[in-house]
Amino acid sequence: MNFVRCDTTVAWTALQGHYEAHGRDLDLREAFARDPQRFESLALQAPEVFADLSKNRWDLMTRKLLVQLAQELGLEARRDAMLAGEAINTTEGRAVLHTALRAPRGQGPHSAEVHGVLDRMLDFAEQVRDTAASGIRDVVNIGIGGSDLGPQMVVPALDAYAHPGLAMHFVSNVDGHDITPVLRRLKPETTLFIVASKTFTTQETMANAAVARQWFLDNGGNDIARHFVGATTNLAAAAEFGIHTTFGFWDWVGGRYSLWSAIGLPIAIAIGSEHFRALLAGAHAMDRHFADAPLEANLPALLGLLDVWYRNFHGFTSRSVAPYHQGLKRLPAYLQQLEMESNGKCVDLVGNTLPYGTSPVVWGEPGTNGQHAYFQMLHQGTDVVPLEFIAVKRPTHPHADLHAKALANCLAQSQALMLGKTTDAALGESAPTASAALDKLTVARHRSFPGNRPSTTLLLDQLTPRALGALIALYEHRVFTSGAIWGINSFDQWGVELGKALASALLPKLTGATGDTAGLDGSTAGLLARIKG
Repeated sequence: MNFVRCDTTVAWTALQGHYEAHGRDLDLREAFARDPQRFESLALQAPEVFADLSKNRWDLMTRKLLVQLAQELGLEARRDAMLAGEAINTTEGRAVLHTALRAPRGQGPHSAEVHGVLDRMLDFAEQVRDTAASGIRDVVNIGIGGSDLGPQMVVPALDAYAHPGLAMHFVSNVDGHDITPVLRRLKPETTLFIVASKTFTTQETMANAAVARQWFLDNGGNDIARHFVGATTNLAAAAEFGIHTTFGFWDWVGGRYSLWSAIGLPIAIAIGSEHFRALLAGAHAMDRHFADAPLEANLPALLGLLDVWYRNFHGFTSRSVAPYHQGLKRLPAYLQQLEMESNGKCVDLVGNTLPYGTSPVVWGEPGTNGQHAYFQMLHQGTDVVPLEFIAVKRPTHPHADLHAKALANCLAQSQALMLGKTTDAALGESAPTASAALDKLTVARHRSFPGNRPSTTLLLDQLTPRALGALIALYEHRVFTSGAIWGINSFDQWGVELGKALASALLPKLTGATGDTAGLDGSTAGLLARIKG
């Protein structure tokens, strides 16, 4: 493998010099004062998504050097290899072809197989949506990780397009407190369960599926094959469970990239085949932008490069995501898996330990809820946390006044993060809730904001299926870009395996009579004894 590590490149050295000379002390307020065209120069329109990158701590030279870094490391060739179906997931010897799942018929790898499953899945979804004939009123998706987070994020996001006679439920946690309240609201004769597990062996999913099947039988259900379907490739295990209707996918579809596949069945049932195809079309439009746009005008690539600039030069260790649209309430959780499971790696492609940071911590809440929770720290805390705002120009509800308030808050927060407030400005303001025992200067210091806090704003015209598809694909390719620059494999997840293995070994000790602690560390042994006692 011809592998070059990013911190050994000419462009990386140039970026270090640029950071020391201009990047470390860049002040956004001064940058806008110097350059009246800064917004125009650092904003970009991609399919369905407009991005304002001007409130970030970079300039045109930073962008130029980051693009040179990407070119020196062969980002474009690595991107093309992924899109062509080469086995870029080197540790598992697999291709990475979630983009093929949304390519139009005849225009992507494995097109016949992809569209064969897609057509059959969407036909089934339409049958379920004919509630008069199907009798289905509730759909329960049982999965975890990528088999849960994608559908659970998309379905409420596209609520405006959802079938009014179907209620969608999601069960993922093996903790029985997740499935129990869901089952309490259901009737066996009107419920469809989707068991989503590629191998049909996922511990949490199969445990919950077994509970659902027993509940179904205990409450008068008598046709498992009609009320349970599988998103799986293990047909034998599904049949043994009692499932005969299955929709498969392939080992070149990673779990966190799988909502476009049969894992998207609950999405298709919720919004229908036409809108599901629009979701795919939006993602494909962003795929083409990522494939064809030059790097200096390529939004996913620029966002990924900006992530590298912040993580490795500024030393920012986290990024907050604040969608100012309640439909996107599960987007931060979805992005946590997409980014941290993909890029939370400490060795490079050839297995050597990395001397630099990789994935930031990704977290967030919808606005304006987040403003009343954690924005205090973003404005006045000791750590600088880049913030990502997602705004939608036109709502899909009739309450224009509420939407205007949400947008005003979104714009105001990014403005406040950048501008801050000086102590002198605070001195000139009234502070009616301040303690009378404090002098005005002390109060003013408490009410000042440092400002110069970076943010990105992504703006959609409307949260349609096509726009959401483009937005998700944007994040996928962004993660790919930063992972490629760091020289890591963004498509395996070995870090989740150890805990699974240890849990399997501990389970008999918890359920057995004695709770044998032989061979356990002192802490685990003590906790086990406490639980068993």
